Amino acid sequence: MFRIFWQDYNMEIRAMENVIQNIENLNWSAITEEMHKHGYVVIPNLLTDLQCDLLKDGYYDSRLFRKTVVMERHRFGLGEYKYFDYPLPELIQTIRSQLYPHLAVIANAWFRALKIDKSFSMKHEDLLTDCRLKGQEQATVLILKYSQGGFNTLHQDLYGAVYFPIQVVLMLNEPEVDFLGGEFVLTQQIPRAQSKAIVLKPKKGDLVLFATNFRPEKGRLGYFRVNMKHGVSEVTAGERHALGIIFHDAEK
Repeated sequence: MFRIFWQDYNMEIRAMENVIQNIENLNWSAITEEMHKHGYVVIPNLLTDLQCDLLKDGYYDSRLFRKTVVMERHRFGLGEYKYFDYPLPELIQTIRSQLYPHLAVIANAWFRALKIDKSFSMKHEDLLTDCRLKGQEQATVLILKYSQGGFNTLHQDLYGAVYFPIQVVLMLNEPEVDFLGGEFVLTQQIPRAQSKAIVLKPKKGDLVLFATNFRPEKGRLGYFRVNMKHGVSEVTAGERHALGIIFHDAEK
């Protein structure tokens, strides 16, 4: 029994080290440029197949979650998602805390461009402290499951007065193998213009960074807000799981 535990422990440590190295080795200069230009970027192969499968299998462990949402009941779409409870699983906590400082740099640049009087600390815990002071204490990391016919309507993940303007989706299944359809959809609304739709097809283990609710864009008279929403198109066959990482917490 001890040998099995020690093997599992060592495997978990190696998984953490692998994720940390993968994140730190990313070309953050290029990612930052893409985020400034488009408000989203797909980062391939952040997680291994095994890491994806471990996260996906966790969906069925009720001890990890604080709440289950059946989307059809709320007219959010057709499918189900579960909010993790604190403490988060170590792999998820590692991804969340390692990504945050890099994204805070982008978020601060966005807020400066739009003349928003807010600056994000490089420490994620400081953001969570701000959340707690506003009554936002519940974890917002979630895992989503869609079966055939499932979809997610366009929305923004805002859970209170305190928010972080960038969030993450990690694909846990392989499109065209585990499921068909189920594309990740973004819309951009420019003032006094019709919305633009962007359709992304991340593969298993890919990470998508995208704007939570808006991004800046430069016009003739300076920067203006481009409002963004996201959702998932209909799954036409199979089963699709994804992990969503929001960096701010939710009100009770």
